[in-house]
Amino acid sequence: MRPAIEQGLRDFLGVEHVVWLGQGLAEDRDTDGHVDLIAAFIAPGRVLLQSTPPGTPSSERMADNRSRLVAAGLEVVEFPLLPTLDIGGEEVAVGHLNFYLCNGAVIVPVAGLTTDAEALERIGAAYPDREVVGVPGGVIAFGGGGPHCITQQVPATD
Repeated sequence: MRPAIEQGLRDFLGVEHVVWLGQGLAEDRDTDGHVDLIAAFIAPGRVLLQSTPPGTPSSERMADNRSRLVAAGLEVVEFPLLPTLDIGGEEVAVGHLNFYLCNGAVIVPVAGLTTDAEALERIGAAYPDREVVGVPGGVIAFGGGGPHCITQQVPATD
């Protein structure tokens, strides 16, 4: 099945290489590990990748994804922040990497915690030509995802 998917991506999108990541976040209880919670291209050949401290539920998964990206010749910029909130009696991860890129800005989910400023700073450094705008992300994360998931943008064709 992978060869057919890769050929389809080459045919319809013009991609040259496909990199298959392993698993997504263990903390992602709703989307079965969608990539928009863990990785984003920030420039040609550069990927912003979620990382977590050793011993946490996703540490081995994210280390495996890092290895796959490096093996594909990509530069990895690690993003070590993954805040959680208690929402409705459940612990919910508010993944800052589920951001939305729009004209001139990056819309980033935040958790209302002290680490939000660092998250916005790191994402701003990755996209220096864009305004970084934090939006409350807890309720969206509780429902499954973030701004990227709920916008489902379509890239420009030119």
